[in-house]
Amino acid sequence: MDADQQSFYNLFAALAIGLLIGVERGWHGRGVAEGERVAGIRSFGLIGLLGGVTAALARHFGPLALGLSYLGFALLLTGVYVANVGRTRDVGITTLIAALLTFGFGALAGAGDPAAASAFAVLAALLLSSKPLLHRWLEVLEWTELRAGLQLLLISVVMLPVLPDRGYGPWQALNPYQIWWMVVLVAAISFAGYCAIRIGGARKGAVFTGLFGGLASSTALTLHFSRLARSDAALAPVLATGVLIACGTMFLRMLLVASLLNIQLFRWLLPPAALMAALIYVPALIYWVRTARQPTPMAAGLKNPLELRSALLFGLFLALVMLLGKALQLGFGDAGIFALAAASGVADVDAITLSLAGMSRDGLAPKIACAGIVIAAVINSLIKGAMALSLGGRPMGLRVGLPLVVSVLGGLLVAWLMYR
Repeated sequence: MDADQQSFYNLFAALAIGLLIGVERGWHGRGVAEGERVAGIRSFGLIGLLGGVTAALARHFGPLALGLSYLGFALLLTGVYVANVGRTRDVGITTLIAALLTFGFGALAGAGDPAAASAFAVLAALLLSSKPLLHRWLEVLEWTELRAGLQLLLISVVMLPVLPDRGYGPWQALNPYQIWWMVVLVAAISFAGYCAIRIGGARKGAVFTGLFGGLASSTALTLHFSRLARSDAALAPVLATGVLIACGTMFLRMLLVASLLNIQLFRWLLPPAALMAALIYVPALIYWVRTARQPTPMAAGLKNPLELRSALLFGLFLALVMLLGKALQLGFGDAGIFALAAASGVADVDAITLSLAGMSRDGLAPKIACAGIVIAAVINSLIKGAMALSLGGRPMGLRVGLPLVVSVLGGLLVAWLMYR
């Protein structure tokens, strides 16, 4: 595309951006009489084109011309706004901000980046059209939920990126980034579970949280749901369903991760992983059907949207497991692989799955690697059963623990037949 064609395309994009935002603003003010609106579809289309033309001219007259033009346009809009407020008593500045943004998007397109300008113009139009939905959310939002969301952003967006992603301490076994990532994961799952149950109800919310929690960390989800079942025993059946779905999904995730790193592991890991997942999904389905015949209890135990204290304790526990696993590996050599797998499985299976799958590409026998992964999954399942019993009480513990024990026995039997 030559320079003339590119300039034509950029200006056309600037005009289209203005028309897009103008359609939304025009629809929003469709009930206002002609002549009483600050700007409509034609005005916004011209504003976008004005921004594009100004940016194109700034290439010849310098960036100062663009800045002065934008300042003059802002002063013009401010004068129109003041005059309009005196006549209609409407102090809203949304249309004013939208017009300033449209000029900026048009200028960005005219300056040679129409793709970014168009993308953010679409987002701006979507945000402008979401006023009723956003206001409804604010009406039902509680202060504890807002504070929990801000805390989650603090520990993830602010704190996580600044932590070093390398080993410290004895044997370089402690990685601050990985440990804090697990803290964020536990906190995020507790917040997502709270939102899902509050929005979709206890039954649907628990199931969806279990499914996505299993893709992230079934251990973290078991921790949160067990604590929730302790505070509200009526929720135990639906929460147990969510925990079992997460535990079953863990085996499928484990199979996928290992196979992506080394496809040779697939045939060794498929039979035990598939059997263990099936033995958990079946009782989860039975619980789901049974709860459908019962009235769904209100989630009275939903008091804290963000279990930050539990997440921090989980992070400390994970750090301890990292140290223990490294010590076992160094102390027992190759024979310590299974001990390392068992120790790692106390917290989660992802770390040992990634480690053994990588080692299998460097000479470790595939069946040894898969045996270690299965051991980690078995230990992790038993830990989650004990967690459900100790934190969630007997009703939660039996519903979760018995299927997990049956699954573990089935997986060990298949693994023994295959790997002996």
